[in-house]
Amino acid sequence: MMFGLLKSRDTPIVQEGPVLDLSGPRLRRAFEHLVEAAEPTGGVERYVTVLSLKASLFEEILGKGRVTELSETELLDLAAFMAPVRRRIGAWLAENRFELLRKWLETLLTGWSDLSTTDDRIAEFCDRFPSDREHRWVRDLAAEVLHFTAPNRYPLMTRWIWDARVGSGVLREIWHADDVDSAEITVGDDLATHLTLREELSGFLRDNGVFRDLDYYVDMLCAHVYSGYINDRGGQYLRPDFCGDHERGMMHTRRMLGLDAVDTETGRTRLKLMDGRAHVLGETPRLH
Repeated sequence: MMFGLLKSRDTPIVQEGPVLDLSGPRLRRAFEHLVEAAEPTGGVERYVTVLSLKASLFEEILGKGRVTELSETELLDLAAFMAPVRRRIGAWLAENRFELLRKWLETLLTGWSDLSTTDDRIAEFCDRFPSDREHRWVRDLAAEVLHFTAPNRYPLMTRWIWDARVGSGVLREIWHADDVDSAEITVGDDLATHLTLREELSGFLRDNGVFRDLDYYVDMLCAHVYSGYINDRGGQYLRPDFCGDHERGMMHTRRMLGLDAVDTETGRTRLKLMDGRAHVLGETPRLH
């Protein structure tokens, strides 16, 4: 089944995106399971509210040119809410100057309203780092910064949504094919693909009675789709980011979106510093 592409007046389109052959039954099952799994802890709306608060934090710290004033503590606070980033950024900062990363983030966000430059800005940001397995988190950092600083403009473009290089992500899990594992999906993982995917999923959600906070509902649906993959496959992809956690329900969904970042009683986060300590929100780091 393929959903018709729905154009939203609130979502700027850079160019005509690729055709995505998505499976209606797969999406319906995922959405129904999301609603059911979220119900014991307050429903999907509760998680959507928390996502909106996460976006408010990013916008407050990075938006409207404030990235130029970003402190190392603020960066670590944000990184705690980015699951693929928080396990690795502490080690990088221990060996590199924070001021470099702040400068590169400034460049990433310069001209943020011009979507035609998005792919180039992400590529330039990633090219600042070594192109190896240890630095794959950099793409996720760029994707989360753009999305949660301006969620109405940028879809979430993390590797777990779609990584064309390895052919893995949410897109494969909702692709329409008799054998999804062996299906050849030739679309790229650029902005056009992610904008198209967001519009398709927004259309699906509207058809299922969701009309508000669609950007965050899309995030929740995608995270729940991928959490199903983690549960089914034993967490082979991104396993280091989720190791030691075998609970079902909403646990993986929350973690994909960084909503499990903070122990509310202690303030400690899941972000580990080089000395093994857990970063505490607002605490000045001692990385060097």
